[in-house]
Order: sequence, then C-alpha cells, then structure tokens
Amino acid sequence: MKGAAERRRALVAHVEALKACRRCPAMHPPSVSGGPVDSDILLVGQAPGDKEPVMGRPFAWTAGKTMFRWFEEQCGVNEANFRNSVYMAAVCRCFPGKKPKGGDRVPAPDEIERCGKWLDAEFRLLRPRLVLAVGKLAICEFMPPQPLVETIGKTFRATRVGVDFDFIPLPHPSGASPWHRMEPGRTLLRGALARVAAHPAWRERFGCG
Repeated sequence: MKGAAERRRALVAHVEALKACRRCPAMHPPSVSGGPVDSDILLVGQAPGDKEPVMGRPFAWTAGKTMFRWFEEQCGVNEANFRNSVYMAAVCRCFPGKKPKGGDRVPAPDEIERCGKWLDAEFRLLRPRLVLAVGKLAICEFMPPQPLVETIGKTFRATRVGVDFDFIPLPHPSGASPWHRMEPGRTLLRGALARVAAHPAWRERFGCG
C-alpha cells in the first residue's frame, strides 16, 4: 500500500503522462483530465466533447452543468467541491471527433481498449471504493450492456484489475437525451443519487458520516 505522499507523486506523474498520450491517431488530442485528485471515489464518463479540450477539464459544458446540478441538488455537493474531491476519469480521454451526419463519434473498440490502460492504472493507484459510471459507454466498462431501466437506481459490486468496489450507474446528462427528464428515468435518477449520497465513501469524503 502506497503512502499518501508516494501515491500523490505517482498520481501527478500519471496525469502528466496521460496528457501527453497520442496512442489513437483518429482521436483529437489533448487528453482531458480532472487533475491528480487523490480520492477513493471515481467518476467515469464516456469521452470529452469538443469544448472540454479547450476548457481544460471534463464535463465543462452543457452536460456538465446538468450533472453538477444533480450532485448539488440531490447530494449537497457543488461543482467546485466535487472537482476537488472526486477523481474524474473517462472511457476515452480525447475528443473522438464528429460523425459525418452530426453528433460526436463513438470511440472504436480498439480506442477504448488502449485508453482503458489509463483507467486500469488509476484503479491500481487509487483503489476506489465507489465508482460513478456516467452514460452507457461508461456503464459497459463494468457490466454487460443492459437497458438503463435495469441499471439506474441500483448499486452493483464489481472488480477491476484486482480492486473490488461499488459502482452506481448514472444516465448521461446530455441535453440530446430526454431519458433523465421523463419517467421512469427521472425517478430512477433520484434513486441513484440517493444511493450516492448514502454511500460510506461519499459520506466520509464530504463530511456527512
């Protein structure tokens, strides 16, 4: 088990290497990182949009505003506190580019596999107790594909690179998807956020326990 200072140094080095990554020629660098936040809570998103590389942080645009409002209204944690307290990762860390007919391109399986090595390293470094998986692509990192109605509002137990953890799936906060704004998605989302707020790792991190 690494000491806090050693883990911090390793995490800083990890983030610097991540930002320099150019493994996927079809991706649009730079990689987007939430910074070397030493936390036992991980948020795993899908992939940055075109605004995040410019802003220099994940969930920096419209979807992020919606997501951080969820955490503030339902879990009592504002955006600044969240960013300072939760390690923010993603399935892919670079903007994938646009599809010819509009919308963001879905990362290819080989891109997901290559970028997954960064996520594996983060699990080994941080050994998270709680993982928040945002969106279908992120949820599928930890369980086989299932309809959102079968996953949102529940807590699952999973293992990655030898690390056991709880994970709570959340829908993607994109304005293009009405799922989280209509039933049963709205009620299921409230249930999921209640589970986040009640989790021991969350309560300890944010002084609720």
